[in-house]
Amino acid sequence: MHPAVLAQQQPNKPAYIMAETGEIITRQTLEDSSNQAAQLFRQLGLQRGDHIAVMMENHVAYIQICLAAMRAGLYFTCISYRLQEQEVAYIVSDCNARVFITTRGQQAVVERLIENAPNIEQCYMLDGVIGGFDSWEEATAAMPTTPIADESLGIAMLYSSGTTGRPKGVLKPLPTEGFGVDTGPNLFQMLYGATEESIYLSPAPLYHAAPLTFTMGFILAGMTCVVMSHFEPEAALSAIERYQITHSQWVPTMFIRMLKLDEDVRLKYDVSSLQCAIHAAAPCPILVKEQMINWWGPVIHEYYAGSEGNGFVAINSEEWLAHKGSVGRALTAVLHIVDDEGAEVAQGDTGTIYFEGGGEFEYYNDAAKTQESRHPKGWSTLGDVGYIDEDGYLYLTDRKSYMIISGGVNIYPQEAENILVNHPKVMDVAVFGVPNADFGEEVKAVVQPKNMADAGPELEEELIAFCRSQLSHIKCPRSIDFDAELPRHPTGKLYKRLLKDRYWQDHGKNLAS
Repeated sequence: MHPAVLAQQQPNKPAYIMAETGEIITRQTLEDSSNQAAQLFRQLGLQRGDHIAVMMENHVAYIQICLAAMRAGLYFTCISYRLQEQEVAYIVSDCNARVFITTRGQQAVVERLIENAPNIEQCYMLDGVIGGFDSWEEATAAMPTTPIADESLGIAMLYSSGTTGRPKGVLKPLPTEGFGVDTGPNLFQMLYGATEESIYLSPAPLYHAAPLTFTMGFILAGMTCVVMSHFEPEAALSAIERYQITHSQWVPTMFIRMLKLDEDVRLKYDVSSLQCAIHAAAPCPILVKEQMINWWGPVIHEYYAGSEGNGFVAINSEEWLAHKGSVGRALTAVLHIVDDEGAEVAQGDTGTIYFEGGGEFEYYNDAAKTQESRHPKGWSTLGDVGYIDEDGYLYLTDRKSYMIISGGVNIYPQEAENILVNHPKVMDVAVFGVPNADFGEEVKAVVQPKNMADAGPELEEELIAFCRSQLSHIKCPRSIDFDAELPRHPTGKLYKRLLKDRYWQDHGKNLAS
């Protein structure tokens, strides 16, 4: 629904609320502020199809900026505030952002951005400014609150890591329908029973695809969202009770942390208002999901999808209890399971998962990676492996090649490997995921030192610090072991599975079991 219509209907209804402070942004405030930002984009010369980049914490202005980009027909790239300076500069340059928007809280990372990303024409900062940045608040305050004359629908272009370790933007065609056109019931209404009286809790960072998409979708469907500045287990339960949350979205790590609260803390909050709790982003251990259903009731919904938008698989609690370990049945595309030669396998057999008939996408500035994701018949894959049972339910049995999923965050080890191998004391290195009770996986490195006599705790600390100086900490090893020689084929191929098996042999590798 068009935000102007929502504002006309109920101007004082909260569009969203900041959970910790209780600050309310009404429908009218959201309409006015997003119009002012869209007017600024046009004054800067941005037209439909141009790109901007945003790197902010879960700030009260975040949604206003994204909505402005949507109504101006722009691609907007939301960047993790946990990244390091070099990573941010790469993404801002790669996505061809003409405008960059951040906050004073990100000063340490962005203060040299201008010299490292020459494509940027204008930088803005909220909550104060530093050299090279203009005040976002002052710039938008000078703009009219009326809509721009040429509104059209823009979308996010978010980044996920590539096979070489460099993040790649997921580019989808700009929608052809006009901005705010009512196309009937949406996913939230049809699949999750949401109404205009629903209240949605977003406990995750808005730079992630799912929190951003769901939050914007719920708001534009006329519902109220509650946005947490960051996840904290007891605070999340408190927010459910305080705001009478009906719908919410989580990753399994959040479930685990809430379940591990002392029982007297965990059970003191009333969560009976919950009608739907959605989770995705990482496999959820069966025992954890059983405990959540026992606690919250059969309101747990799961889906499997990617930023690529090429397919959507979903399952509710009743279905899951009958198909434990499944991520559901395909709703927006046809599933195909194929072997390494591209031939479809028999029902129940494992292979690469492909979607047919889903949304179109490409990897920005990377034709090779785009081609790698395509089947000769035109189907597309996220690179995951699984099988389909006799009832049509999909089970994931492996992950993207070597990808690490830690607390719902996708981590590609090549980035850390590329840094560590350049350390003067390192001859070879392998980075991969090992079991972690809270996060599912954590990052581990096995290093072949140039001199085995150097191996030990001091070198371990030195290498971790070296990696963290250049890369987001979550992507860096939490621990390092040392080997005299890593298992490589004469052609140079690293047999990483041989290393991983040391750490996973007692945990099993089938995520559906």
